[in-house]
This record gives sequence, C-alpha cells and structure tokens, in this order.
Amino acid sequence: MVALDEYVLRLPDEIRWDDAAFLAFCRMNDELNIERDADGNIIIMSPTNTLSGFYENKLLFILELWNHSSNLGYTFSSSAGFTFADGSMRAPDASFILKARFDALPESEKNQFAHIAPDFVAELRSKTDSLPKLQLKMNAYIQNGVRLGWLIDLAGQEVWIYRQNGTVERVPFSAGKVSGEEVLPGFELELSVFA
Repeated sequence: MVALDEYVLRLPDEIRWDDAAFLAFCRMNDELNIERDADGNIIIMSPTNTLSGFYENKLLFILELWNHSSNLGYTFSSSAGFTFADGSMRAPDASFILKARFDALPESEKNQFAHIAPDFVAELRSKTDSLPKLQLKMNAYIQNGVRLGWLIDLAGQEVWIYRQNGTVERVPFSAGKVSGEEVLPGFELELSVFA
C-alpha cells in the first residue's frame, strides 16, 4: 500500500466553492490538512512525518524568538491558511506578516482564510515530498505577493531562496546560515538546526 502524501479533488466548474463554502468545508473536516489551488481544486494532504514536524517546530520557534525581540509582525504555523490573489488557499509551514499589514485587516478577515500574502513563507521538504511540486508552490507564492520564501530541502540538505524580484538562489546547508534579508531584518537561520 502506498502512503498518501497528497490527494487532489477536482470539482466541475459549476460547483466551484466560494470562500465561505470552502471555509465551511474545512471546518467540517478540521481533522484534515486541506488547501485549494488556483484552479479551485481541493488538496487533501497527509500529516507531516514526525521528523519533519520536529524541524518545522524548531523553525517556528526560532522565527518567533526573533519576532518577539523585533516586534515587527506576526508569525504563523502551518495551521493558518491564507487566500491569495489567484484564488488559492495555502497554509505554508511557517509564515510572517508585518504588523501594519496584518493589523489593517478587518477582524472578519482574521477569522477566516485572510486575503493576504504573507511577507515571508517557508516550506520544508522531506524525502517523500516532490521537489518540483514544492518549487511550483514557491513560485506561486512569489507571484501572489510573498516577498521572500525559503524552501528548506531536508532531503537535499539545501535551501532554495525565492525573492520578490524573481531570483532563486540555492544555498547548501554547509554554507552555515541564511539571512532574512530586508524582509526579516536581523534574522539569520543557522542551518545546523536541521542536522
């Protein structure tokens, strides 16, 4: 039997869900990890493996420690979904939104899958994740307004850095660290945490 990493439910155009119906569906099935792609397809994902969950938690902890000191915005776990300009709803493994941008959202937006692109997102790739699929997801994040994205490839021992200007840089774990650049000023991630 093959493990389920991701299952895509394709819906006919005449029954595509609006945001309210999709949110209701997610709430009725809150034990599932659900996203929606730009074509309106529903993506159901298996839980992350134990080791990936461990590293995801480390990343979130380090990001929140930096944010607690800098007080520049808000950090979010993979439980938080965001609706992007292309209509997709995605839940990055870790994300950050500047305080002024998030505070400007109406409360009604904050209590659903807010229509906002995080300033920063990170996705972690384990051995069972498809690198090409995650690269497409990272490109879509950037095209939808994310300013900086990290694809942390645990399997390949490297970080793919995606920038708002369209450049993609590949940094091996052996480089030691990656910088949050101007999006996360003063933030550096020591890549040894993934060893």
